[in-house]
Parts: sequence; C-alpha cells; structure tokens
Amino acid sequence: MVRMVGPPTAIAAAPVMGNAGGPTGTFVRMSDRVELSVLELASVSTGQTSGDAFAAATTFAIRADEIGYRRLWAAEHHNMASVASTSPPVLLAHLGAKTERIRLGSGGVMLPNHAPLAVAEQFAILEALHPGRIDMGLGRAPGSDQRTSAILRRGAANSGAEDEFIRDIQQLYSYLWASRTEGEGDDGPLDRDRVVAASPVLNTVPEIWILGSSLSSAYMAAAMGLPYAFANHFSGENTLAAVALYRERFQPSELLEQPHVLVTMSALAAATEDEAMRLAAPSFLSFADLRRNIRRPGRTVEEAAEHTWSEQERAFAAQRMEAAAIGDVETVHAKLEKLVEQTQADELMLGIQTPDLAARLRSLELIHERWTRD
Repeated sequence: MVRMVGPPTAIAAAPVMGNAGGPTGTFVRMSDRVELSVLELASVSTGQTSGDAFAAATTFAIRADEIGYRRLWAAEHHNMASVASTSPPVLLAHLGAKTERIRLGSGGVMLPNHAPLAVAEQFAILEALHPGRIDMGLGRAPGSDQRTSAILRRGAANSGAEDEFIRDIQQLYSYLWASRTEGEGDDGPLDRDRVVAASPVLNTVPEIWILGSSLSSAYMAAAMGLPYAFANHFSGENTLAAVALYRERFQPSELLEQPHVLVTMSALAAATEDEAMRLAAPSFLSFADLRRNIRRPGRTVEEAAEHTWSEQERAFAAQRMEAAAIGDVETVHAKLEKLVEQTQADELMLGIQTPDLAARLRSLELIHERWTRD
C-alpha cells in the first residue's frame, strides 16, 4: 500500500505548483511478473439500454476479480451512442462495491476536460471507499469530438497541449498530497486557510499513471517519473518507439524507482478462430463507424454476421486484426507473448470486446488460464 506523504520531486519542483510540498515518500515496487488486466468501455449494442451495459460491466468485473486479473480500468468517452462509460469515477465506485481484490482505475480520465481539484476529490473519495485498490490513469485526449470537448471545458482555453497537461497534473498532485492525515507532516496540522487540499483526508493515495499513444506522452511520463500505459489497442504504430523513449528518458521519482510499462491489446479467445472472428465482428464495425464519425449503438453478433461489408469496412477490420490477438486460445496466447517480447512490458491490459457477454466471460477465463499455465 502506498502512504500519502508527499509529492514526487519531479512534479513538485515545478514553479506552477499552487500548494506547499510535503516530505518525500516511497512507491511500493510493482510485481516483476507480467500480469494481465482488462479495459472496460461499458459498450452499448442494438436493443440494449445503458443500464444493460452497466449490468454486463459489473458481471465482467466480478468475474475478472474472481479469476485473478490485476486491474480493471474504465475509459472516459462522451457523446457516443455505443459507449456508456462517460464518468469513470462513478462507475468505479459501483464496481468497487461489487468486487474484493482487483484494482480499479481510469483508463483514463481525460484531464483537460476537468478541473484538477474536482478529479483529485473524486479519486480521494474512491481511495477512501476502496483503500489500496484505486488507479488514476490520466490522459489528454478529448475522449470525444471537438464540439463536445468544448462544451465539457466550458469554453476554457485548455486545449490539451503538453504544458497545460503537465500543469494540470502538478495541480492535481498538490491537492492530493496536501490532503495527508492532519498532523502527519513535519509542519503539523494542515492549515486549510493557506493550502487547498482534496477532501476527504487520506491515509493512502491512488497509483498515478500517464496514458498515451504518442511519443509526447512517453516523454512526459518519463520526465515525471510515473508509470506509463500505452494504448496499443488504439494505435500500435508508435508502440515500440514510445516504450523505448520512455525507458531511455525515465527519471526516477519518489513514486517510482525504475520505468514501469503497461501495454494494451485487443484480445478475444474462443474455441475456434472462425468463432472468435464471428464474435469480434461487431467491434470491427464499431471501429469503422468511429473512424467515419458514425454515431450509433454497436451491432449485435447476429447483425454483424448479416452485414454486407464495404471495402472500406474490410480495410478497417484488417487494420484492427493486425494489432489484435483474436482466435483460438493458443493463437491469442502466442500474440500476447510476442507483444511482451517486443515491448518488454511489465503488464498487459486486454480489451475483450464482444456484445455476447457469455462469450466475453469465457474469453476472460480462457486467456487467463492459458497465460498462467506455464
């Protein structure tokens, strides 16, 4: 468990910090074993309500917890008919009450959309409710289209630029670290007339991660001495270069002594390759819709099977297949092993997407059982 004692030097030293720093602390070393985690979108398909999507996400989280997955992260997306996960903290509070061991986090919170103090207090509540189980993954993409992003940001000048993102993280950190247990710091009880701190008061803090799919995110994570999660499932073009840059430029901090990389991958295992492809087809079509700015609920497996695919849709599907692990369990296992070999990832996070909940749960089981067999 990580004690709330003080901000990492690499962040606290920056001049934009609004609060006084505290004494230095330590980050518990993460496991050297490559563990598996999962990403949750709360996807909505034809004929489903958002309530149905959240019920399925809850069942999925409970089973992932039982099987032994390390983390489950919820993504932030807006104005998308096919995704109900708009507010990770709200969903995580619910999932935390339904699970016992699995770490729960944001994959991620799109920080430019929110005031840093609001995010700090949301995750302070989560950590107080589920101590030692909360991750705060921070990204700077809008998580939606530009018009929706502008509405979320209420016309603010924050564009998600690198310097703005770093400044928001610095502010967020200052609010969390200032919220240590009163009397624990060397300077005595917290003076809230002088220092703004997140509420509630905390004894432990979430693990903080930088998320990204570019070289710039790798550089920022390295400079701040934070663990780095690369969205390989979204864009594999920069995976190897970003991971290499992160490790090369990494600066140790009080939170993390050495680089720590999590890499994501779309994955789906079934009894046969044909069956896996049938189950994954709706997610391919959803990706094609996203790329063409088509907003609709995801297809069911049956709708995808009856769909007449255009050449453009087939091209999108082929692009997704190239970077995914989809097939029978041995095929999936081999592709995951190859990704670990190529990236030397410390952790893998899987996006297991199909509207068939039973098949999604079975894939969850098959992949983990095969991964832990050797």
